[in-house]
Amino acid sequence: MKVIEPYYVIEEEIDAQKIMKTIERAGRTCYKSEQNIADGSAEKFITNILKRGHESVIEHEKITVRFICDRGVTHEMVRHRIASYSQESTRYCNYANDKFGNELTFIDPCFWDKNDPEDKAKYDIWEKAMQNIEKEYNELIALGAKPEEARSILPNSLKTEIVVTMNMRSWRHFFRMRTAPNAHPQIRQVANALLEEFKEKLPVLFGDL
Repeated sequence: MKVIEPYYVIEEEIDAQKIMKTIERAGRTCYKSEQNIADGSAEKFITNILKRGHESVIEHEKITVRFICDRGVTHEMVRHRIASYSQESTRYCNYANDKFGNELTFIDPCFWDKNDPEDKAKYDIWEKAMQNIEKEYNELIALGAKPEEARSILPNSLKTEIVVTMNMRSWRHFFRMRTAPNAHPQIRQVANALLEEFKEKLPVLFGDL
């Protein structure tokens, strides 16, 4: 059994200038103001259209991110539209074989402080449950169960990978929803970290969030 922290990987290098220029060129079509394109004009143009709520223009660019998180988080992610998703399949992945180290990997719950006695007691129960699930999953496979059958006992805490592609408007909506104080702590854990990186690399598109 392995327990890891969640994380993400941005799947391609973010070329901020290219993204901004593509959005500006598309957006200026609405006003036929392409003659105003110049060095530095994209930032001002995009800032203005976002202030006016004209966010359909920023749908012309997208970013792909790989999240390594628990399956409970991905159940929330896939509710977002418009987006494309490719997720690790518990139907086809046999976690009892060498490819996966003959073990299950779980995401460490972020909401229990192991230094707090009451939280530690809760964590110990979770850890014991995960150990039992791993043991019983391996026993099912050993008895000839297919992965698609054995997966019926797998929990939300199971580590999974999901590749998510969203256009910029959809990412903005994702961050508004998933960094909010009332969002689930585990989705906020990855969403807050990703938003900070987006704000650093694309401040015009995400700096106001």
